[in-house]
Amino acid sequence: MTKAMAALRRCTAGGLAAAALATAFTTLLAGCATQSQQAGAREVSTPSDDSDVRRRARIRLELASSYFEEGKNEIALDELKQVIAIDPTFPEAYNLRGLVYMRLGDMTVAEDSFRRALAINPRDGDTLNNYGWLQCQQARYPEAERSFQQALVSPVYQGRSRTYLAMGVCQVRAGQFDAAEHSLARSYELDAANPVTGYKLARVLYLKGDFQRAQFYIRRLNNSDLANAESLWLGIKVENRMHDAQAMGQLSETLRKRYPQSRERTSLDRKAFDE
Repeated sequence: MTKAMAALRRCTAGGLAAAALATAFTTLLAGCATQSQQAGAREVSTPSDDSDVRRRARIRLELASSYFEEGKNEIALDELKQVIAIDPTFPEAYNLRGLVYMRLGDMTVAEDSFRRALAINPRDGDTLNNYGWLQCQQARYPEAERSFQQALVSPVYQGRSRTYLAMGVCQVRAGQFDAAEHSLARSYELDAANPVTGYKLARVLYLKGDFQRAQFYIRRLNNSDLANAESLWLGIKVENRMHDAQAMGQLSETLRKRYPQSRERTSLDRKAFDE
């Protein structure tokens, strides 16, 4: 795996340990540009298969990927312009450009970028996942569902847990709680250590009124080092529904001590359990 590919995978794999769930999950759902399979080919294309032109373009993509990971969006775009000038048939470049423009809030250019990437490689699971998340953000739920499903059928796609998570979150937005539970449970099966998945699954179960199962998932998260104000507050609401005063009190104390200025602390003080 090249430096660029490794860096971009880190933005969805290891970036959650120190980040708050509320701000981290969008990056996770959007995914990263990863090394693609040529449409219809049996083997994954690797850097050793590259032509001289593609090799030069990939070096620039590594730089663009690093800048993207550091949040230096304009510099990443400058590098991507050079990548595309060197090799305008490089799908990963368009995929990454789409992610940068999504971060900048320019959905028109982001969509154009994903479409260009898919025109070159229609089967790339990472681009399909990212395009599906863009469509979800625009409330284009049936289109998003199709994009996610297309990503999942790729036999070499390695981001299935991320796509099931994105699809589940999108289904919640669409009010499809049963479908969301199925998608999030599948994501949890594939990556039980992901705190975002655990939180989202517990939340959809809470919204469905399945408090006992919600309790299982949110307790597991809140008993880990990855608990935050949002997960603690959900845990408090679940324990309130389960009439477990002791557990509720312990979580409340933790929330007040660790996050005294949080919105969740304010909601707790107001006893706004049903908001």
